[in-house]
Amino acid sequence: MDALTTVVLIFSYVFSLLRISTAVDTITVNQHIRDGETITSAGGTFELGFFSPGDSKNRYLGIWYKKVAPRTVVWVANRESPLTDSSGVLKVTQQGILVVINGTNGILWNSNSSRSSLDPNAQLLESGNLVVRNGNDSEPENFLWQSFDYPCHTLLPGMKFGRNRVTGLDRYLSSWKSADDPSKGNFTYGIDLSGFPQLFLRNGLSVKFRAGPWNGVRYSGIPQLTNNSVYTFDYVSNEKEIYFIYSLVNSSVIMRLELTPDGYSRRFTWTDQKNEWIIYSNSQRDDCDNYAICGVYGICKIDESPKCECMKGFRPKFQSNWDMADWSNGCIQSTPLDCQKGDGFVKYSGVKLPDTRNTSFNESMNLKECASLCLRNCSCTAYANSDIRGGGSGCLLWFGELIDIRDFTRNGQEFYVRMAASELEASSSIKSSSKKKKEQVIVISISITGIVLLSVVLTLYVLKKRKKQLKRKGYMDHNSRDENNEGQAHLELPLFDLDTLLNATNNFSSYNKLGEGGFGPVYKGILQEGQEIAVKMMSKTSRQGLKEFKNEVESIAKLQHRNLVKLLGCCIHGRERMLIYEYMPNKSLDFFIFGLTL
Repeated sequence: MDALTTVVLIFSYVFSLLRISTAVDTITVNQHIRDGETITSAGGTFELGFFSPGDSKNRYLGIWYKKVAPRTVVWVANRESPLTDSSGVLKVTQQGILVVINGTNGILWNSNSSRSSLDPNAQLLESGNLVVRNGNDSEPENFLWQSFDYPCHTLLPGMKFGRNRVTGLDRYLSSWKSADDPSKGNFTYGIDLSGFPQLFLRNGLSVKFRAGPWNGVRYSGIPQLTNNSVYTFDYVSNEKEIYFIYSLVNSSVIMRLELTPDGYSRRFTWTDQKNEWIIYSNSQRDDCDNYAICGVYGICKIDESPKCECMKGFRPKFQSNWDMADWSNGCIQSTPLDCQKGDGFVKYSGVKLPDTRNTSFNESMNLKECASLCLRNCSCTAYANSDIRGGGSGCLLWFGELIDIRDFTRNGQEFYVRMAASELEASSSIKSSSKKKKEQVIVISISITGIVLLSVVLTLYVLKKRKKQLKRKGYMDHNSRDENNEGQAHLELPLFDLDTLLNATNNFSSYNKLGEGGFGPVYKGILQEGQEIAVKMMSKTSRQGLKEFKNEVESIAKLQHRNLVKLLGCCIHGRERMLIYEYMPNKSLDFFIFGLTL
């Protein structure tokens, strides 16, 4: 082997290695993906190749999570044209079109592109989006084609869920027929543009679930769609396009929204700890989410039995059917509307707005203008704000029957339903009567409560007074026992308890001391009600007994003279004996008190 041949071989080998290392997520016109080969997104999250779903032996080109087992497919190319063997090949043509061919070069699937191509290639992005582009042009607006524009049963973060108003491109979900068959099943989920735009989940042509219109914060029929720490979402509506989109707050989270083969819209997150998908949220939560379960003018209340009831001013169309829990025929107005005599509106709060297919809307009006517009149009049956942000804005008008209304415990909306004037008056009368009865109940309740409280206060007062009397009697009984039961006669003079005198004299503080005589010291005090007193404490060295003390107190009490200070009462506590006098300023007590005891 000569030197030139060796160089060529080495160069070819290096070039092949370089080609493999730089093209793990991309294929070009000169490269193909055969059954058994795959490409992986740059971050290793998604993988593209041929696979067989479930127990099926058919082969499909798809995209799945590379690090999730068992395999979870998020997009399928040839879902309606499966391969029956492993001869499938994915190519990129010079025109920038992706094609899946079989062993006989028959085209089973191809992408479409109306743009001219130059050096086209296909790349699997880390988002899970398979794109066809010119050269290294990574601008999404310039992509020749992308799988995100043609979702299957899964909505990934970053995918637009809605319509392009200019091109008519409709990005909606369609279920698999089964876990073994990725071809289109019976269920579709997407935006309906007839009337005010809203989300419909359909079974064939019939509506299975209605997520309702966007109210500026969330879809009216999905109250659980709120701001959270896992993902953010946005709703875009302009002249060019209308769509819903969500993005992950943390890129390490794996989340997808799937339309299942049995017709449920569920959001899943992957947990490495359990190595499985868990349901994060479910759009349809209970029976009240079944479309029109209560018929026209019926409201579904899941916490009540029966769960369906007619709106105010309406009655069951067929009462016998209603009694048998068949609510499909709904309700009719108890009193026909008479636009000429003047109708009015009844307000409903905390509900899912009715089907908006027969509506018109004006996003620049306020609610007052909306009410006036609806009142002037005899065909208008209800109105509401189209946007609930900032106190509400926009005008949404319903024409014809109202259907698919349910009650929500949180995040419901308000709307106003047209009603005959006579029904409004009857309703107002019932409300007034109910209000009057409620007020009477409140008045009676308050009166009873007042009486009970007054009784309690009086009882406590009597008990407290009785307790005080018993306490004073206890002092006397106790001291009578201490004196060998001497002098059981009850004093006619008021008795003061020791605690009262302690508080009045600041615990017989030296600062309160007025003086001291032969029989003990005298202290100034102030009773709780503000009366000033003088407390004379009898000396413990006195040999005077209880009987003698009581006799002396009664004698002093009987003396009434303008020149003598008034005796207010006494205190007997154990061996303590105290006399309580009226306080006289300017030290005049020195003579009156000490002159009586010398």
